[in-house]
Amino acid sequence: MLERLRCMLVKEIIQALRDPRMRFILFIIPAVQTVIFGYAVNTDVRNVKTAVYDQDNTPESRDLAARFQRSGYFLITERIGRESRVRELMDRGEVKAILRINRGFGAELGGGRTAPLQIILDGTDSNTAGIVLNYASRITARFNDELRGTQLPRSRGARVFAGGVQLQSRAWFNENLESSNYYVPAVIANIVLIITMLLSSMAVVREKEIGTMEQMIVTPISRSEFILGKTIPFVLIGFIDVAVITAVSKFWFQVPIRGSLLLLFGATALFLMSTLGFGLFISTISTTQQQAMMSSFFFIFPAMLLSGFAFPIENMPRVIQYFTYLNPLRYYLVIIRGIFLKGVGADILWPQMAGLLVLGSVILGFAVKRFRKTLA
Repeated sequence: MLERLRCMLVKEIIQALRDPRMRFILFIIPAVQTVIFGYAVNTDVRNVKTAVYDQDNTPESRDLAARFQRSGYFLITERIGRESRVRELMDRGEVKAILRINRGFGAELGGGRTAPLQIILDGTDSNTAGIVLNYASRITARFNDELRGTQLPRSRGARVFAGGVQLQSRAWFNENLESSNYYVPAVIANIVLIITMLLSSMAVVREKEIGTMEQMIVTPISRSEFILGKTIPFVLIGFIDVAVITAVSKFWFQVPIRGSLLLLFGATALFLMSTLGFGLFISTISTTQQQAMMSSFFFIFPAMLLSGFAFPIENMPRVIQYFTYLNPLRYYLVIIRGIFLKGVGADILWPQMAGLLVLGSVILGFAVKRFRKTLA
């Protein structure tokens, strides 16, 4: 058995790696995709094109506008001189925000009164608008705090300070709230899913298309040996891709790896049981490689949407949430983010690993049972 399995592995590895273009796709493209997606899949909002409509033009109003510019979140591209220009800029989409300071702004502050400040946002992208509004609120709050400490009126020679509550926030696991730390580990899972599933989905049907299935039928190799020979090379490729992409994440994007790499590869092995199982099942029911590839994408796209990669599972309808329990990518994302960002171990991640083990065993077992050494 070991000799037959060894011959099968050698055949599959040679077939997968003999084409230089295929080697490039399997090992270089994942690293390139990680770099591209790491920059593209980013919810941080910076350099928001902003116009300032300063009708007061006092030191106080100019100081506030300068604070927006220095924050790094806002990029002041124009200073408006007339009212009609406000709608014109927003209609054309030339700016995403307009800071409007009314006349009397400095005088109101000097008199110890509240001065209104308006920020007009382009709400077509509600998520970005909400983030920009939060940035503006933080800048204004800091401006208010400094103003209270320097310009509050004096009473009987003593400065009067208004009482209040000061909120001190601290984010765990992602101290600077960088979205790349959240999304880049998930990119690893998605790339491994796509590559291993596409490769395995064409494994059996390729033998039928190129006419070598007849040769496999007359060999003494068993069904289990055939499946092992088909999957083990893809497992090795999956591990290499995880190692390459993890290195890119660590040294290019500076994503912290606080957990165990051994646990990461162990969880990857459980995840590959599911992806390769799905791919082999698709390969057994397909008649052409093109059909197998299209069928794979019918699974990959919903799996990514229902994994929590971009959209929180908690926000989905209850019925859809139940369906996500059948998605191996859901469990793997929790594991990989927990290892990268939280540094947790198997004592915390065992429910997700158990879910991958159950799903992988069922799916891979079903694919093996479905396979027949026939041309049909």
